[in-house]
Amino acid sequence: MTQYVGRRDPRFVAVHRDGLLDEATHRLLASWAADCAEHVLPLFTAQYPEDDRPARAIEAARAWSRGEATVSEAREAAFAAHAAARSATDAAAREVARASGHAAATAHMADHELGAAAFAIRAVRLVAPASEAMAAGERECRRQRERLPAAIRELVLSDEELRSKKFPSIFTC
Repeated sequence: MTQYVGRRDPRFVAVHRDGLLDEATHRLLASWAADCAEHVLPLFTAQYPEDDRPARAIEAARAWSRGEATVSEAREAAFAAHAAARSATDAAAREVARASGHAAATAHMADHELGAAAFAIRAVRLVAPASEAMAAGERECRRQRERLPAAIRELVLSDEELRSKKFPSIFTC
């Protein structure tokens, strides 16, 4: 596999920016990233029921994936979710907010899709008893893979493999 050191993987760069990523695939990546973040969102809302920034980021990712929001709107929602992460004192909730921010950021840069998945796995591990944390993460990883649309499955799985150094032991399932 090729490593893209110092530049972005062209498979995640939009065609209109001289990359290989078509719009339909980009929108599927954002939708899947939103699914990953939404699955763990209750871990955030249980701690911070009044803070809807992560939920709004997930909705922005979904709206963009349907063509109902602009990239700028999704980026603003991503920034807000990351601000929620910075203000969260609960570790799992912080990871959920990061997952949500990455889901929305996928509209701007498609390669954020794995951030949503990785931070969701990290959140699940943090709420599990220490002796079960790795198994809980593996279950979440499998759940994410089961929900990968066929059209993006190979792309996402190869991206996991390429970026396994950045996310060591996250995508082991």
